Parts: sequence; structure tokens; C-alpha cells
Amino acid sequence: MKRQLQVVWVVFLLTGCLFFSSCAGNAKEGLTNEFFAMDTGTMDVNHRTARAQVEMLKELGYAGIGYWQGNPKRRDYGLREMLKELDRCGLKAFPVYFGVCLDPDKPKYETGLKEAIELLRGRDTGIWLHIWSEKYESSLPEGDERAVEIVREIADMADEAGLKVVLYPHVREWVERTDDALRVVKKVNRKNVGLSFNLYHWLKVDGEENMEELMERVMPYLFTVTINGSSVEGSIETLDKGSFDVYKFLKKLNELGYTGPIGLQGWGIGGDVHENLKRSMAAWRRLSQRIAAERKQ
Repeated sequence: MKRQLQVVWVVFLLTGCLFFSSCAGNAKEGLTNEFFAMDTGTMDVNHRTARAQVEMLKELGYAGIGYWQGNPKRRDYGLREMLKELDRCGLKAFPVYFGVCLDPDKPKYETGLKEAIELLRGRDTGIWLHIWSEKYESSLPEGDERAVEIVREIADMADEAGLKVVLYPHVREWVERTDDALRVVKKVNRKNVGLSFNLYHWLKVDGEENMEELMERVMPYLFTVTINGSSVEGSIETLDKGSFDVYKFLKKLNELGYTGPIGLQGWGIGGDVHENLKRSMAAWRRLSQRIAAERKQ
């Protein structure tokens, strides 16, 4: 009899463990992408240092930070110190942002790029490249040859360090449209070179009509995504604001199987960055829960 009770008790415990494990799994069925903040939205009068920003992101639940080498808001710290603080808090470095210029009379890329590649060596991250030119108008393929040459040079350096290179479409620059980035990525033809789908810049230039078709085309080359609350015409707001349906965008990404990182754009929002980031994280969690709930229906 005692033996039978022991068996019943073991079965009960195993069943309970499976039940609670299932419940925990269901709670995580939403967006599993790493959600990080770009440093365009992490600095204000109370968060000027790398330490203050990283500790805030840790507190609020962000996975890490996307660092902009030339951010005009930053004062007396660099990438090395930022990486030190991220490591201390157990957060990740996401792509570091640099400019590339196609004009032959100007430097090919910003100072500090080679040093950044060395500092990031071996980390699961990469280099974001926005590509501009005064010689070539936005989107014109005449600049492709020069762009391919420079991106391949950077890609080779990055690959040797185990890093990715991610083209960053940016309004009013040569790589302005997501399709521009896709065209160049295909011509570069390096396994560690892909692109970023930036919600704000895409809405500002293309509008939302081609969203699903475009996302399907770029999916094989998609390394990073950036989002924010936005109007349908393109604006940058906290994730809980704006008339554009960010849920629809994230749902499509999820359906396509995108598992890469998603960054929060915060340029120009202003105000208290802690409050902005807190509200955006709450919105991210609501969006994730909504996706999880819809899967169960």
C-alpha cells in the first residue's frame, strides 16, 4: 500500500510539473525577439553617462542598446565604456551605427569604424551602415559599384571579427529605401551582410501599401528591425502612440518567422527618457501578449 501511494505521489508531481511547464511556455508564446533601445532615445539630463543609461535599460527590461558612434547628445564616453557597462549589467551590444560616404573626395567611412570592429570582436552583434552621397542622388543605382566596393571592404573586416554588417535605409540618404538596401546587399553577396527594416524611414519614404510584399522579399536578408510609435505618414513617438498599426507590422514579421533583434527608435521624442522607455516597454509587452493570445484562438 505504501509503495502504491509513493507511485501515485510521483505521478502527481510529474503531472503538476508538466502542467506548470506548459503554462510557462504558453506565457512566452508571444514575441521572443530581443528588444533593445537605440541610444537615440536613452539620453537626457538625468541619463548622460553610459552607466546611467545601461542601468535604466536593465531596470526596464530591455535586452541592451544600439550605439551611435556620432550621437551629438553623447559627451565624454565612448564605445569601450559602453561595452564595459553592458557587460557589468549582463546586457548586450546591438549594432553600432556608422556612416559610409560614396564620394571619392571624402573618407569612405567614419573614423572609429576599425576600432569598433576590434572592440566588438566575438560578440553576437554587428555594424549598422547608413550610406550617403553628394555625388549620387538617393536610390540611384549609379552609385552601386562604389557602394559594393566599400561594403565588401567593411564586410571582410567584420567577418574576420565574427560580426555582421547591416545596411540601414535612411530618409534623404543614398540608401533611402528598403529596396535600395536589398539591391546593394544582393550585389555585395557576402554571407555576413544583410539589411535593417526601419519602420519610420520606410513609412516616411514608401508608405504602408507595400508592407507585406516588401517584408516577404527582404526576409532572407533581414538582420535587424527598428520600430516606434508612428503616424501612417511616418513620425517617431513612443510605442504606445501613433496612428500606424504597429501590431500588424509585428504580426507579419512573426508570421514570416523573423527571430532577430528589434530595436526601439527614439530620435527627437524629447522629455523624460525613463518615462518614454517605460511606456514603450509596456506597449511592447501588450503587443507580445496580443500575438500570443491570437495564436491560441
